[in-house]
Amino acid sequence: MSELPRSGVDERTDTHPDRPVLEPAVAEPPPRRALPGWARPSVWLPPLVAFAVLAVAWQLYAVHNPFVIPTLGKIFHELASRPGFYFRNALTTLKEALVGAAFGMGIAFLLAVVMSYVRIVERAVLPLAVILNVTPIIAVAPALVVAFGFGPTPKYIITAVLVFFPFLINSLIGLRSADPLALDVLRTLHASRTEILWRLLPSSLPFLCAGARICVPLSLIGAVVAEFVAAGQTNGLGTLIVTAASLSDLPTIYASVAVLAVMGIVLFVLVVLAQRRLLAWHSSATPTK
Repeated sequence: MSELPRSGVDERTDTHPDRPVLEPAVAEPPPRRALPGWARPSVWLPPLVAFAVLAVAWQLYAVHNPFVIPTLGKIFHELASRPGFYFRNALTTLKEALVGAAFGMGIAFLLAVVMSYVRIVERAVLPLAVILNVTPIIAVAPALVVAFGFGPTPKYIITAVLVFFPFLINSLIGLRSADPLALDVLRTLHASRTEILWRLLPSSLPFLCAGARICVPLSLIGAVVAEFVAAGQTNGLGTLIVTAASLSDLPTIYASVAVLAVMGIVLFVLVVLAQRRLLAWHSSATPTK
């Protein structure tokens, strides 16, 4: 077969105004993977700068006022010289905090379930809970020591009382935040109260997790306050702070405070991680950009 005659104009150099010129395709580079939220400089750089400024200010003030606050070097030296001592005292305080928080939050949740079903129980119990919340627990601590002795029981009670009211309110609001349409459907299907509670419990999880984020670190404060006012035990960071204060031992005091701060941060982070795991389906678990 003979070839068709070709025109004298090269197709690659054809500049006819009515014919578009085709550009060669260029491969686009693959999109870059976005950094996780915690790895972005806008997330970790501001608190790092704030901590650095605070450390410099602390050090400058401590150098010129050694009888007010110790230098950071003395605090770190105190922690490094007796790590096992602080670890044992931290375990005692942590046990008091977690046991008290478990009792206080558990009783608060069970009471919230009853109050959400029986309104007369809410009208009877909620004023008492408010009175318990506004009463200074420190004033009741000596009576608890007289009633329950010098063991850990008064400290558990003080910690439980401190976390009781916040978790009660969050639980009550969460249990009443269920979708009314879903509640009507379950009642139409003659579901029992236990089945209704079990089916609608996920809708209250955001409120329960918010209450846990408040109460779990708060329980650590309750345990330390209980060790301050409920004497009779030799272990615990609160007892260590009181003893060191009587001896004007500033490095021991601030070393104990540093350990308590680390414990509070760890407890808060653990609660947040558990919340993200439980509420992976909820919008509150999505990190903000």
